[in-house]
Amino acid sequence: MGNIEILGEKPLTMVQMKEELAKARKRDGELNFRANKTEEYLNHLTKLNPNKAEELIEQINKLNIPRLKETHTAKIVDLMPSNIEQLKAVLQGYVLSVSEDNLKKILNMIKE
Repeated sequence: MGNIEILGEKPLTMVQMKEELAKARKRDGELNFRANKTEEYLNHLTKLNPNKAEELIEQINKLNIPRLKETHTAKIVDLMPSNIEQLKAVLQGYVLSVSEDNLKKILNMIKE
């Protein structure tokens, strides 16, 4: 087996992962057991269509919130918090502090 070289890392939302699995299914004809289970899980949990998810990620990134990275944005879009407490719970797993004003801006983007 050859050496695998990682060219870069980019966080994916659940919607993007669902799209990637669909591409793999189309390319390979069928998925392995783990990929099938993952696809089943994603079909059950994803709420947004891919275009809407991309648009929401772009809108949140345009807010220019200090120290908010792609990883945080992807997790916010995955879980779609509906209030400040839920948004704080999503971001609590990271070493990140976001002001109340910025949290409200994020929630406004999600509600639209």
